[in-house]
Amino acid sequence: MTTMTEETTHGHASVAQAAKPAAQAHGQQHPIKLYLLVWTLLFILSACSYLVDYFDFQGYLRWFLIIVFMLLKAGLIVAVFMHMAWERLALVVAILAPPMAVLVLMAMMAWEGEYTNALRVFFFGA
Repeated sequence: MTTMTEETTHGHASVAQAAKPAAQAHGQQHPIKLYLLVWTLLFILSACSYLVDYFDFQGYLRWFLIIVFMLLKAGLIVAVFMHMAWERLALVVAILAPPMAVLVLMAMMAWEGEYTNALRVFFFGA
């Protein structure tokens, strides 16, 4: 007759091992310094986006700066707080590729709309 140890039962891990937190089981524990650094960067980027309005930038420069700051903040949030920086590349691509495709298609539609509007103004007048 074989004896069973506390560690394994029929080849399975014990309840104590299964109850470990996921972060300990996989060895991923991120230091609080990382989160404080990201929080500080988000604060600085938000301040920069408010400064765009404070200094009264206009036109394409204004929108370019606002969108750049917005995308940087979104990237930091997704990478660190949603733990995408530590995921496999296939998962990252599966999650980020569809929104990127939508952005490319939106840019193409905007370009087509500008082109169509320019042709209407050229042929039919203002």
